[in-house]
Amino acid sequence: MFPGGGNAVISNAARAALSRLFSPEFRAVFLKTLGLTVLALVALWFALTGLVDWLALPWVHSLVPSLPSWAGWLSGIIAAIALAFGMALLIAPVTAIIAGLFLDDIAEVVERTDFPADPPGRAVPTLQSLALAVKFFGVVVLGNIIALLLLLVPGINIAAFFIVNGYLLGREFFEFAAMRFRPEAEAKALRRKYAGTVFLTGLLIAAFLAVPLLNLLTPLFAAAMMVHLHKAVSAKEAAVSRR
Repeated sequence: MFPGGGNAVISNAARAALSRLFSPEFRAVFLKTLGLTVLALVALWFALTGLVDWLALPWVHSLVPSLPSWAGWLSGIIAAIALAFGMALLIAPVTAIIAGLFLDDIAEVVERTDFPADPPGRAVPTLQSLALAVKFFGVVVLGNIIALLLLLVPGINIAAFFIVNGYLLGREFFEFAAMRFRPEAEAKALRRKYAGTVFLTGLLIAAFLAVPLLNLLTPLFAAAMMVHLHKAVSAKEAAVSRR
């Protein structure tokens, strides 16, 4: 871990990522990422709506004769709350999968514009990228289910969302950025070595994810920030090896 938790390194990476979000160089990948994220979330909304109807309607219809008139309104409110929680649960894994598809595009822009003197990274093979993204989808869903349950525990509540997503998203995006320059095993080892710094950076991603509408840009922000963090980590490792 960097001295002092790497606060300066993390803040520099975050500022650099924010400055890139709406730059002309990012425009093409921005439109592709945003468009696919919105399409995925719309598809999930319809899928969840259909699932709620399929599960709830037979039960509601069987009780209709004995239910008061306000029960229909109440069941609608409960269904809407369930859908909202379902969408909140799935935003994080959806952004992870989108990142798996477009991280290389994002990283190439950041490397070309912010690190023009450095050798460019290698794109992660498509099948490996998809396999890692699908695997991580399951991990993030499970983690957010746990976080959702912990919302009911006094004293933990919303902190669980940030802790779980900070760890999982920080790990995912850092390893993707590192694998453009290193084998997968080496990328994982580097992430473990700087686990504290990666986690703190992941908390920023979780905070970004918690802001409605802004969270649609999470893949862009997170990928750009982790490219900068990996560059800083690599420079530190190179400096240590020269001693």
